[in-house]
Amino acid sequence: MSNRWHILRDGEGLTLARHLPPRFDFSIRTPLGPGDALRLAHQIRQDLWRALQRVRGFSPVVQLTPRDGGWDLVAGGRTSGPIAPRQIEVARNLLELPQNKARWQRHAMRGMR
Repeated sequence: MSNRWHILRDGEGLTLARHLPPRFDFSIRTPLGPGDALRLAHQIRQDLWRALQRVRGFSPVVQLTPRDGGWDLVAGGRTSGPIAPRQIEVARNLLELPQNKARWQRHAMRGMR
């Protein structure tokens, strides 16, 4: 299996996806603070994959759009079948947990000083 991730840049924004075109069969939107977009996207993608890897055909998609002092995050992805509401709630809890956001941002701020 290929280890290739597609990185699509739109101005300062970024979308990270395994498959093109990126597709959101489900998504969660939440604000994030500052940090390197690519580092943020990879950290979020890894955690989302770990949480939902048992969902049939799941492939994460992470999209970051600049906003005042940080990012608007849309994360979710494609699936090959339906995704249960319980699994969407798992993703929402993962993406909105302040401890996760702080960890992603610490990683994304490395080398930016």
